[in-house]
Amino acid sequence: MDGKGIRLERIMDRKPGRFVLVPMDHGISIGPVEGLIDMKSTVDAVTNGGATGVFMHKGIIKYSHRGCGRDIGLIMHLSASTDVGANGNHKVDITTVEEAIKYGADAVSVQINYGDEYEPEMLRSAGEVARKCNEWGMPLIVMAYPRGHDVKSFDPQKIAHVARASAELGADVVKCSYTGDIDSFRMVVKGALAPVVIAGGPKMDTDMDILQMVHDSIEAGGAGVSIGRNVFQNKNVEGITRAISKIVLENYTVEEAAKFL
Repeated sequence: MDGKGIRLERIMDRKPGRFVLVPMDHGISIGPVEGLIDMKSTVDAVTNGGATGVFMHKGIIKYSHRGCGRDIGLIMHLSASTDVGANGNHKVDITTVEEAIKYGADAVSVQINYGDEYEPEMLRSAGEVARKCNEWGMPLIVMAYPRGHDVKSFDPQKIAHVARASAELGADVVKCSYTGDIDSFRMVVKGALAPVVIAGGPKMDTDMDILQMVHDSIEAGGAGVSIGRNVFQNKNVEGITRAISKIVLENYTVEEAAKFL
């Protein structure tokens, strides 16, 4: 097994080969929000709930240190933008693969907003990151979203396109939106070739809605989840993480998993 394979095992559950990831990289884009103030408590909660990895920007890692208990994989997010300016969809690299290694990261991630006017620059940057990841044996997760004028973010054809494009760029894991039904998402998974995990999207109305989406994505062949605010802003962070983990890692039904809420 090469370095990428060894590091990938640190952010997944080896037995099913699936991922329960929790992004906590929202602070740069939207500022301090509920669930991302006491970082250590939130990381403790998702770890205890069975998550296999968390995403963070480099400056927040030191505020999230766990002094005891089970370890959890660290994915350092390399790209960023803010909602303060007019170009929130334009992601730029704010650090490097080499710096991620120095921070002890097990993987890195970048975001590409396909269809945005700055898409060529984001593609170029992602290609360079992929080259560096191959050089250093570092897994790369690409967060792939259709954007641009008149683009519907949950269009299955567009999601299938950006998922495959990300794999072609060198992603070891692709994160994309769930398409809304099992059949269309199965098309996304089949076409991507790389493992696909679903994003959580906007805050959902009920916990059962979240669990149903997670269950259906796994039924379609998905490799897991990468859900942020629907986890860290939940009234029971550890409980929702455990329920999601049971579905992803142990093939629980929605009803069985709901008992942990």
